[in-house]
Amino acid sequence: MRDRPNGQVIDTLLNGYRVYMEDSATDDQGRTWVKVGSYTEEGFRSWGWVIREFISCYDQ
Repeated sequence: MRDRPNGQVIDTLLNGYRVYMEDSATDDQGRTWVKVGSYTEEGFRSWGWVIREFISCYDQ
């Protein structure tokens, strides 16, 4: 994950980790980035930005 689209790497996510997309943006190279987060015991927490093609979407 990055702090902004195409920004500095701030963390990583394991495969299979459930995230929710809360925003999206396109960088100057035409790539779509999504801001992801997850629900914790304290509520929703934003994590960071990832390239959209790395996120699989499932509607359950």
